[in-house]
Amino acid sequence: MAENTFPVFSADEIVHFYRTEVLTGQEAKHLKKSDLTPVPKAEVVQTLYMRILHLLYRFRPECHSMVPLSENIQYPAYHEGATAILSVYARMRHFLPICLVYEFSLSDLLAPKKLKTLTILSAVMNFLRFRKERLECAMEKQAKFRADTDRLQFYTKANAEAEKKLEMLTTIPPEQQAEADELAAALSELQTTTMHEYQDVNTLNDSIAEWKTTIAEKTQKLAQMKVDVSSLKEEIGKLKSQIVESPEELKSQMEKMRESVKTIKESIEKTDESVVELQNMVQDVSHAEAEVQQIYGLLQDLESSMGNAKQRQEKHQELVAQCERKQKELKNLCGEEGQLKRALGMKQDKDCKMKIRRQKKREMKEQRVQEVMGECNQIHQKREEMAGRIQNICAETQQLKADIKSLKDACSEETKRAQVLFDTVCAEMDGLHRRIEMHLSDLRG
Repeated sequence: MAENTFPVFSADEIVHFYRTEVLTGQEAKHLKKSDLTPVPKAEVVQTLYMRILHLLYRFRPECHSMVPLSENIQYPAYHEGATAILSVYARMRHFLPICLVYEFSLSDLLAPKKLKTLTILSAVMNFLRFRKERLECAMEKQAKFRADTDRLQFYTKANAEAEKKLEMLTTIPPEQQAEADELAAALSELQTTTMHEYQDVNTLNDSIAEWKTTIAEKTQKLAQMKVDVSSLKEEIGKLKSQIVESPEELKSQMEKMRESVKTIKESIEKTDESVVELQNMVQDVSHAEAEVQQIYGLLQDLESSMGNAKQRQEKHQELVAQCERKQKELKNLCGEEGQLKRALGMKQDKDCKMKIRRQKKREMKEQRVQEVMGECNQIHQKREEMAGRIQNICAETQQLKADIKSLKDACSEETKRAQVLFDTVCAEMDGLHRRIEMHLSDLRG
C-alpha cells in the first residue's frame, strides 16, 4: 500500500467528492468527516461501497441482500445479514484491481481502518474522475461525429444542388434550342461582317491618312506660294519706284507678271479643286466615321454580350472548380465517414457482444431468479403445509388441553368424593376402633 500510483486525498476532499458525485439525498447530507476519521464507521463504509457499485455496475444496494435459497438451507433469514457483506466483498474484490488496489479483506468492511479506507476511497475517487473525463471525451467525439455527419449531408445536398444548377446552365431547353441556334448563326454572321467592316475601316483610315498628308503638303505649298506672291508684290513695289519709265521693259515685265499671275491663278484653281475634292472626301470620311461609330456600337454590344458570356463561362468554371473542391471535400468526408463507420461498426460490434453477454447474463440471472422463485414458492408451500400442521397440532393441543382440563375437573371431583369416602371410612374406622377398644376393655374388666 506504500507504493501507490495514485494520489491519496485528504478526508475533506474525499467527503466533498463522494457527497457531490456518488451519494444523493439524505445520504449525501448525513456524510461527515467524522464518519471516516479517526475511526471509520463500518456502516458508512459499506454504504459508500454499495453506492460505488451501483454507480458503476447498476447493482442496486438491496440486491446484495438477496439469498440464493435452496431446499437444503434451513432458516434462510439467518443468512441475509452476512449475504450483503459477502456480496459487497466479492464485488469489491473484483473491482478494486481496476483501481490498482490489490489488497482487500473482510476486515476492511467489518472493522475498517483509517489509512486503508482513505487509500481505497482515494483509488476509487481517482478512477471515477478518470471515468468522467473519458465519458466527456467520448461524448465530445460523438457530438463531433454527429456534426460531421450533418455537415456531410449538407455538403452532399449542396453538391447535388450545384450539379443541378450546372446541368441547368449547360443544357439548353428544347423550346429555346431554335432561338439559341439562330443567335449562334447571327453571332457568327456578325463576327464575319465586323471583320469585313474592320478591314474596310482600316483601308479607309489608310486612305484618309494619305489624303491628310497630301492636303498638308498642298496647304504647305499654298502657304509658300502666298508668301512668294507677297514677296513678289513687295519686289514689284520696290521695282516700280526704281524703274525708269521705258515702255518696252514695262511691257515685258507686265507680261511676265501676267504670266506669273496666270500661273498663280491656275495653281489657286487647282488648289480650290483639290480642296473641293478633299472636302468631298472629308464628307465621305465623316459618313464612314458615322458608319464606323454604328459598327463600333454594334461591336460594343457584341463585346458586352461576349463579356456576359465570358462572365457566365467564368461563373461556370468557378462552379466547376467549386464542385471539384466540394467533391474533394466529399471524398475526404467519405473517407472520414468510412473511418467513423468502421469505428462505429467496431463499437457496435463491441456493443452487440456486450449486449449478447448482458443478455446471456440477464437470461442466466432471470433463470436463476426463476429457480430461486420456484424454490421460494416450494419453501412457501412447505411453510404453508407446516403452518397447517402447526395449526392442526395447535388445535389438537387445545383439544388435549380442554380434555386435560375436563379430566382434571373430573379427577378433582373424584378426589373430593374419595376424600369424603376416605373421611367417612376413617371416621367409621375410628368409631370401630373405639368400640373394639371398649369391647376389649369390657372383656378385660
